[in-house]
Amino acid sequence: MPSLSAKHHTSWASSMRTLAAMALAIGAAGCATSQPKPLPEQAASASSLSQLQGYDATALPLDMAAVERLVLLNNPDLKTQHARHQAAQAQRLQDGVLPNPTLGGSVGYLLSGPGDATAWTASISQDIASLITLRPRREAAKANADAIDAGLLWEQWQTLGKARLLVIDLVEGQRQIALQTQALQAQAQRETRIVNAVRDGNLERVAVASDLAAAADARSALSDMQRRQLDQQQQLNALLGLQPGVVVPLATSLPPAQMDASAIRTQFDSVSRRRPDLVALQLGYQAQEASLRAAVLAQFPPLAIGYDASQDNSRVRNGGPAVNFTLPIFDHNQHNVAIARATREQLHQEYTTRLATSHDDVEALLAQYAQLDGQQQALKPATDDAVHGAAQAGQAAQAGLIDLRNVTDLRVAALNRQLAQLATEQAMLEQQAALELLVGRGMPTSLEQDVMAP
Repeated sequence: MPSLSAKHHTSWASSMRTLAAMALAIGAAGCATSQPKPLPEQAASASSLSQLQGYDATALPLDMAAVERLVLLNNPDLKTQHARHQAAQAQRLQDGVLPNPTLGGSVGYLLSGPGDATAWTASISQDIASLITLRPRREAAKANADAIDAGLLWEQWQTLGKARLLVIDLVEGQRQIALQTQALQAQAQRETRIVNAVRDGNLERVAVASDLAAAADARSALSDMQRRQLDQQQQLNALLGLQPGVVVPLATSLPPAQMDASAIRTQFDSVSRRRPDLVALQLGYQAQEASLRAAVLAQFPPLAIGYDASQDNSRVRNGGPAVNFTLPIFDHNQHNVAIARATREQLHQEYTTRLATSHDDVEALLAQYAQLDGQQQALKPATDDAVHGAAQAGQAAQAGLIDLRNVTDLRVAALNRQLAQLATEQAMLEQQAALELLVGRGMPTSLEQDVMAP
């Protein structure tokens, strides 16, 4: 028959195996599983507008609002934001989870001596320091996750701003191309007659060199406009997730620029609660405030409280509470406190600088817009006069009272003034879009996060 000690040894070993199996089962129950997700071998952007999410054929040609909606729904970069949001929320859960208790144990098999049992020890303890800092760590994790979401919203707002500028440039650029084409056609007609006259010996090339150079300059200017237009069309396609060659039909005109400087300044007064990048900085500051509080609380000695039990080889058992803590002789978390304070100061300065810079940018753009408005007011009567003069010259040419060279000069001059006026209108629309981006016009009056400026 087996000895008494052997029986206890067998019983204890069986119990330990059972406990180990239970611990593994509990641990496995809380573990996530992973399935492979291979990368695609090929990927392609949409090859037509109909493949875009939210596309409505009845809305063609697309106005500004329709383009913005399609960009929000289909922009490739914005689509990846969902994954970044999910990652931020996962990190928030991880940073705010309760610390696990610690289990310990050991077995001392009887090898010799008067004992008749297997010795063992068992303990369970909980880190109290982690519990003390749990609340500020959770606050920091929430603020960090919200800051990332606000940052993602700012990226969306900037993407919309870029789309607005592209639509402005494309619509106004197409109007400028139409005027430049007319100017080139007029100069090309004169150029053809000049070339024929030079070939026939009726004109000296030196005498008409300026006319030929003007036609070449007009042709070069049109080519530059067309290259810029193609580049901007491809940029807009990229924002929409379309292949470069897809044609995006846009409205042929835009509402005129209308900017009220006092309204812009009034909106800027609440910009810290509406503009996502400023809200993100505030949330980051809040997170750092919480991290600093956690670092200060962590200065107290790391403390663990638990319960220990044991049995020796002679079956004497004992148990009772246990306390473990670290003596803060050399390290009392002063370095983490210093880092947290310095980081908070850095964020405070960054927010203050961003707010002041934004105010300066708004004032600068308002001054530029006022200058452009003045230039447009001055251009309008001069442009109307040039267009009227070109029309009269055309009538005079039909009556044989003026030659083609002078008619072409007057017509091209009128078209150039129209081009200058269009360029000014385009610049005003661009300034308006930039101002709306800076003050967050179109954003909610206050974002959902309850934040206070530092």
